[in-house]
Amino acid sequence: MFPGMPRSPAPDQALAAVLKRLREERKITQETLAFNAGLSVGTLGRIEVGRTAPSWDSVCRIIAALDVSLVELAKAVEVER
Repeated sequence: MFPGMPRSPAPDQALAAVLKRLREERKITQETLAFNAGLSVGTLGRIEVGRTAPSWDSVCRIIAALDVSLVELAKAVEVER
């Protein structure tokens, strides 16, 4: 880490679990969701296992591809916690 550089946020494990669960409930593969959200499969995989904190843009693209509202996502994350 370089002095003065902002730290990346720690990945949110509840968000990771919810995104994975929502994908699996819809019987969508990581490959399909990644394609529809405009992400690489590797990036989506790291998000789903909680190794990477997604950007706001990535979250919006993922939930759009899952056809889930931001409110639904937020409620599911709160329940997961």
